[in-house]
Amino acid sequence: MPPSSIRLRYLLQQYAADICTRQELLELLRAIDDSKNDQELEGSLQAIWHDLTGSDAAPEVDRERVFSNIISDPAFGASGTRRLWFRKMAAAAVFLLLVGGGAYFISLHPSQKTAPAPTRAIAEVHPGGNKAILTLADGSTIVLDSSHNGELGQQGNTRLIKLDSGQLAYRISAAGGRVTPLQYNTIATPRGGQYQVVLPDGTKVWLNASSSLRFPTAFDKGRREVDLSGEAYFEVAKEKIPFTVHIYSSAAGMGAAGGQQPVSGIDVLGTHFNVNAYGDETAVTATLLEGSIRMTAKEGQQMLRPGEQSIYLKTGGIPRVVPDADVEAAIAWKNGYFQLDGVGTEVLMRQLSRWYDVDVQYEGPVTERQFGGQMPRASQLSEVLRILEESNVHFRLEGKKLVVMP
Repeated sequence: MPPSSIRLRYLLQQYAADICTRQELLELLRAIDDSKNDQELEGSLQAIWHDLTGSDAAPEVDRERVFSNIISDPAFGASGTRRLWFRKMAAAAVFLLLVGGGAYFISLHPSQKTAPAPTRAIAEVHPGGNKAILTLADGSTIVLDSSHNGELGQQGNTRLIKLDSGQLAYRISAAGGRVTPLQYNTIATPRGGQYQVVLPDGTKVWLNASSSLRFPTAFDKGRREVDLSGEAYFEVAKEKIPFTVHIYSSAAGMGAAGGQQPVSGIDVLGTHFNVNAYGDETAVTATLLEGSIRMTAKEGQQMLRPGEQSIYLKTGGIPRVVPDADVEAAIAWKNGYFQLDGVGTEVLMRQLSRWYDVDVQYEGPVTERQFGGQMPRASQLSEVLRILEESNVHFRLEGKKLVVMP
């Protein structure tokens, strides 16, 4: 699938800022090498050059010289191992030359520097990171992002360990340890946070921002059950004992003490799947990558096969199955991206609100847009907004308030 104009613009800006990863650089060069992208590239070039100089006329450049600079970029690897199959770069190198005010243009033509046109400043808001609070059965809490690596404590036969990778892991001690009643812990990520936890049975869970997972410190014989609000990706350890995810509309309602009934549930044996169950979304969505799951609601249930997605509207009805779902889009957050293809304005703004810990306010009617492409979640908010403004959506940032303007 060819990259969208938003994706191309992002790659260009990454290159100009000298923060392109090797993968991004190769993606950019492949886009240049494919003649199908000529129209998108031309449009991106015109927009970039106009933003920088206020002019629509690009300068004449020494393309072969620019090409020599590009292929000597360290991102290609050590000398002697570079592959020069992107010869069309010589013809298309001008658009790399123009990015960022012309990183190459300035160095090759210092007498022709052009002052960039003034742009509206956007205050810097950093992306989220590994942040979570663990609440133990006795009500005490541990701030995981600031706690030391190693053993954090022991509950019954289970040791709590923060791994060097930053994950939280539960390890069952050898036989002979003291036996205690079933105890539940809750790991919760704030806005601007994410975290990984390895449950006592070996199941791995990735929690997205503003999410909570309630689970026992040791699973009872004959059942494996957890409570979830928000969004999580599961890689369930394969056992004969079913694994059940009870889905709640809010963390406060989870478990017997919360007093709420789960919105829906998912039953599995061993599988990989993603669940999006945020309280401010209209539906609970489960996307299956591997294995099989059964999505259950009070109105009925549906079995899923790999590549399918179940959508349960909170207004009621039997879960609807979407065949050939966009699995990559569903787990883009877990892989470090915002997936924009087919995402509407309000949905995207909710994603940005959770990840950058900002409040979104709309100034005037919401203009629905369909965006495209991908953006790394490691990007500063200002980078994301600059790219989104290419779709004629405008923003103003006031402290922690992001105002969406017509």
